Amino acid sequence: MSTNNFAAWLLDNGAPNPATALLHRDERVSYGVLRSGVEELAAELAQRFPKGERLGVFSDNSPFFVIAYLATVRAGLCVVPFPPGVDEKVFRRIVISTNMQAAFVQPKYAHNAAQWTDGELEIICTVDNRTNPTGPLSDITLPGDLALLAFTSGSTGLPKAVMVTHENLRANTSDILRYLQLTSQDRAMAALPMSYCFGASVLHTHLRAGASLVLSASFMFPERVLDEMRTHECTNFAGVPSTYQILLRKTGFARRRFPALRFLQQAGGKLPASTIDELAEAHPNVKLFVMYGQTEATARLSYLPPEMLTAKRGSIGRGLASTKLEVLKADGMPVLPGSEETGEIVASGPSITKGYWNSPDETSLYFRDGKLHTGDLARVDADGYIYVVDRARDFIKSMGNRISPLEVEDALAAHPGVLHAAVIGTPDELFGEAVTAFVVPRSRDAADEQTLLTHCNARLANHKVPRRVIFVDRLPMNAFGKVIKSQLRMPDPEVFEAPLSLATQA
Repeated sequence: MSTNNFAAWLLDNGAPNPATALLHRDERVSYGVLRSGVEELAAELAQRFPKGERLGVFSDNSPFFVIAYLATVRAGLCVVPFPPGVDEKVFRRIVISTNMQAAFVQPKYAHNAAQWTDGELEIICTVDNRTNPTGPLSDITLPGDLALLAFTSGSTGLPKAVMVTHENLRANTSDILRYLQLTSQDRAMAALPMSYCFGASVLHTHLRAGASLVLSASFMFPERVLDEMRTHECTNFAGVPSTYQILLRKTGFARRRFPALRFLQQAGGKLPASTIDELAEAHPNVKLFVMYGQTEATARLSYLPPEMLTAKRGSIGRGLASTKLEVLKADGMPVLPGSEETGEIVASGPSITKGYWNSPDETSLYFRDGKLHTGDLARVDADGYIYVVDRARDFIKSMGNRISPLEVEDALAAHPGVLHAAVIGTPDELFGEAVTAFVVPRSRDAADEQTLLTHCNARLANHKVPRRVIFVDRLPMNAFGKVIKSQLRMPDPEVFEAPLSLATQA
């Protein structure tokens, strides 16, 4: 079938109708049931809402989410997934900012959603078709039409809605499929929220390949996730850095065997080299794909082939097949490959989105001349492999030195007693900014401040060693597993009261 519509293209994958698409608890959804459910619901939505209308989806990873999400896109509407664990303030902000009139809401969240919007938002609690419209759904989608408003992970605490088109989704999904080489025999453990661009890309790629997904509602009990991986013979798993640190430090992942597991995917931030080493040692026959991306680029921008993990240690690889990645200095010239010059990663290609919803100033700041200016600083080796140094805005300026928090976090993560670490600069009369580390220990007696400072002294230049180590029960993380450093920079950071999320639960 020739179509511009992303959802229609996704399900036109050649998978036989009886084949399993989704597994969720005791429920199995075949491709035949998924296709008919999406098509029938989409036909109803197309009758009720004008093309381009924004429809929300507030749900855990579940068949409800998948059918509502795909049907909205198939109907030519724009789907707006709510981040998991969303509170009233953020929920209302999303509804108002997108001018949303209706939302699919998983029944267990319906009461809150209705209260939070004073009954003014139409709440749809079922994905079962009710009007039984006849005739095939016409395809009026253009490649540049909006399919999705994807909210950024909001590591600054202020997530923005990114405008993602049908063409963006199709191009990025095709590129990821090319290097993962998924087949219809693959099965993913989908523990990342599918409202997050990384979680969504796992959904998209597996459906297009005719593969299947085991849907996990949360990562609250990671050992149970591992049980399901083994029971359902999952061939792959995707996670952010904190996910893998929890699996290695708080579960039996390193000791347990998963005969069907053939690869792991990692994105959403830099995975410390020491953690990569632990994964390789624990599961030497399982490939690890280290990837780099941004919501503003649909999902993925680059990947490092698993066979290059050792030779290109710490690299994010090179751009995807249809993505051009440049590392440019302030004058717009590329950095010299093989040198220590750093510049900003700038991306172009069909995966680069239209910008931010109703935010022309923000859009013009990061999207210029058809290119995405990522804000990430990097260097390039002689073979063209890219190494992220840090976010430009996160650099610490201390005694005239520019210090990368990532480098210090990597050093701390190498200590076996550290579960999570986040490093920021705090005001200091002598240094300008002092390197301050917030550390979640593996256990209460796993490490003390002097032990960690000695550990860092052996690995870092003196000016990079933290001046202060603060031990906390947990770090403030958003629902996508990224540390919200803006909260750590508050005069009295509420790190102990940070809500449990995908990445903090152990």
